[in-house]
Amino acid sequence: MRSDHNASAEPRPLIIGVGGTTRDDSSSERAVRAVLREAAAVGADTEMFGAARIEFPMYAPERPGRVPAAVTFVEAVRRADGLVIASPGYHGGLSGLVKNALDYIEDLRADERPYLDGRAVGCVACAYGWQATTTTLVSLRSVVHALRGWPTPLGIAMNSANRVFAEDGSIADEAVAAQTRLLATQVVRFARLHAAAGSES
Repeated sequence: MRSDHNASAEPRPLIIGVGGTTRDDSSSERAVRAVLREAAAVGADTEMFGAARIEFPMYAPERPGRVPAAVTFVEAVRRADGLVIASPGYHGGLSGLVKNALDYIEDLRADERPYLDGRAVGCVACAYGWQATTTTLVSLRSVVHALRGWPTPLGIAMNSANRVFAEDGSIADEAVAAQTRLLATQVVRFARLHAAAGSES
């Protein structure tokens, strides 16, 4: 996904989206895509890793072999300047699918920029009810911290019991739409600031 944004010579950070469920067109996958659209609108390049692209074998650090899809994912994270991650709330926490994908980031442990170091990460939790959205968002932010990422100041809790999305996949709730715009802006802005700081060092 590329933006038509032609403003100035600002750097075009790469923002990776991760999330979704094995159910087609899930709320969490729609949420990631919505934030990526906003990131593209402010000048980022984006790539989406929905459920079909992160359905890897269970992560096992003692087994060095990797399926091609996992290698592609890890390489994309390695190149990324920022991420947007969304998880459904499964029994108060992250889904196994999303958590397993994040576990593969362990393969970046020996990099010059290990794990998610120096990357802003926008976190989104989707669940049917506020309690699960809140606990899942806290869990996701904790995992990002453990991976040395920088969770953005704003995290989004989407209550699927409300009408969040329209039939075409766009966000019907204006308050949530405003949050997606802000979350995308925070991820892209941090990525640009970090790139500028690195070029000056």
